[in-house]
Amino acid sequence: MENMDNIPQIMADIGTRAKTAATRLASASAERKHAALIGAAEAVWNARADILAANAKDLAFGRDKGLSPAMMDRLMLDEARIQGMVDGLRSVAEQADPVGAVMDEWDQPSGLHIKRVRTPLGVIGVIYESRPNVTADAGALCLKAGNAVILRGGSESFHSSRAIHACLQQGLRDANLPEDAVQLVPTRDRAAVSEMLKMTDTIDVIVPRGGKGLVGLVQREARVPVFAHLEGIVHIFIDQAADPEKALKIVLNAKTRRTGICGAAECLLIHEAIVKTIGQGVLRALIDAGVEVRGDETLQGINGVTAAGPQDWGCEYLDMIIAAKTVSGVDEAIEHIRTYGSNHTDCVITEDHTVAQTFMTQLDSAILMHNASTQFADGGEFGMGAEIGIATGKMHARGPVGAMQLTSFKYLVTGDGTVRA
Repeated sequence: MENMDNIPQIMADIGTRAKTAATRLASASAERKHAALIGAAEAVWNARADILAANAKDLAFGRDKGLSPAMMDRLMLDEARIQGMVDGLRSVAEQADPVGAVMDEWDQPSGLHIKRVRTPLGVIGVIYESRPNVTADAGALCLKAGNAVILRGGSESFHSSRAIHACLQQGLRDANLPEDAVQLVPTRDRAAVSEMLKMTDTIDVIVPRGGKGLVGLVQREARVPVFAHLEGIVHIFIDQAADPEKALKIVLNAKTRRTGICGAAECLLIHEAIVKTIGQGVLRALIDAGVEVRGDETLQGINGVTAAGPQDWGCEYLDMIIAAKTVSGVDEAIEHIRTYGSNHTDCVITEDHTVAQTFMTQLDSAILMHNASTQFADGGEFGMGAEIGIATGKMHARGPVGAMQLTSFKYLVTGDGTVRA
């Protein structure tokens, strides 16, 4: 399987089998899909010892490769995270089936009755790095939406992903659905990614989930349509009308809860009127929590703040580092975010509803938040059970991509011997 010469043939076979499975899955009943997901959840929990053993191999591989602490955190599984996967599978299973849902319905003067209904996309290719739980999340969401999926996990999570994938296939078998509905690319070789990006005959959309290098590569080279976000350059603006306690809680959570996720705060914008009060308190709390604060000239007067360079504006650290800048108000904050942001997630902390309204209407990020931690930028927290990624483009899917976003639609038109004049 690791033979370079065989990879085009391997991928072509996977694609053909996925397309066949997608045809069956598109008309599978909601009950069958529900059973497959519940069965997969039970299989994951029953196999947790095997999954942890597989993850230990991946962690050793990651250490040898010199992965950063944030990347190692993404890679690491423990029993609580496995429970989270199980909960995610069950949550997706219990959601309403999107396939066949009537989006709109109307009658025409011609006598036609027209319905627009949700339909699966077909075959989805998911290319991801490090986080093995994506295997479960992506498999579950694609299955729920009636799509077959080809999963290509990162080389770091190779063993963990295989162990989780085996559980998904167990759920499919037990529900009498085709195992080929969820396939995992059986090689670490990056040539498999290049093949996926060219498989226009069998893959309908590619979803990359990972760092800037991976997503940029996919966006540049894919001949298949792509749902993607390039970076999570997440900003928080603390307005002069911010509640001090809320500001402290939100910023600390947004930066330090998990630094390696795309919803982690990377840049703090502080209204110049509160630099010596709320601003100083928040920055001191970040420093005390172990965060390196890189500030502009005004903020460098605060003990512990180091000098920010031009490269710090628009940087996705994914680490215990945050950039900080003073701004004159919401207009300058918006201008900074438009210049350096990535249209992923941005937040305003204020008790002034006019400021909040200005921030949320004048910015066009996929997710905008008011007085809430940006760590909530997650499909599970949006009630989707899980997500396949956060899309920052404007075509088709935007924000957290759940099962509903993995559908298209078709028109069902009914007449009664109706002809056009």
